[in-house]
Amino acid sequence: MNREDAFKLLKEYTKSESLIRHALCVEAAMRCYAKKFNEDADRWGITGLLHDFDYERYPENHPYKGAEILKEKGVDNDIIEAIMGHAEYTNTPRTTLMAKTLFAVDELSGFLYAYALVRPEKNLKNLKMKSIKKKLKDKGFAKGVNRNDINKGADELGVDLGEHILFVAQCLQNIAENIDLND
Repeated sequence: MNREDAFKLLKEYTKSESLIRHALCVEAAMRCYAKKFNEDADRWGITGLLHDFDYERYPENHPYKGAEILKEKGVDNDIIEAIMGHAEYTNTPRTTLMAKTLFAVDELSGFLYAYALVRPEKNLKNLKMKSIKKKLKDKGFAKGVNRNDINKGADELGVDLGEHILFVAQCLQNIAENIDLND
C-alpha cells in the first residue's frame, strides 16, 4: 500500500476533520522518527496514517476491525501488529521499533496539537519544557490524552521524555499548514 492508497482508505472510513488531522500528526511524527532511526519513512508514515482509520466507524472494535480490513487488503503483518500494539487493551506486544514508536507518538501528538492551539502564536515554535510539563500535569487540559501512555511510550522507546516531546513538536511544526497551525 502506498501513501495515496492509505490516505484514501483513511478518508473512506474517517469523516471527522479532527481525526484526520490526528492521523496526519502521527504520520509526521512516524516519518521523522523513521528518518532518525534510518528506517523506511513511507512505511512508518503509512502506519501512523492508518493507526486509527477504523475508529470513527467501529469505535467498539477498534483496532481489531481495522486490522481485519488491512489484512484483507494485503497489508504487511508488521504494520498491522504496530497498529494493534498502539492500543494497550489489545495486549499486543510492541516488539518492533516501529510499534514502539507508534505507541510513543500517538498520545503525545494529540497532546502537542492541543497545546499548540492554546498558545497565542498557535504553533509549536520556541517551546518551554516547563510550560509543557505544567500542562501535562494539568488533568483538566486535553482530558482525553493518556499521560501514562506518553511516559510509558518514551520509556519503551528508550528516549528522554523532554527530548521526545521537543522532537515530536518539531515534526508537527514541519507540517503546520496541513494541520491548521501557524507556520
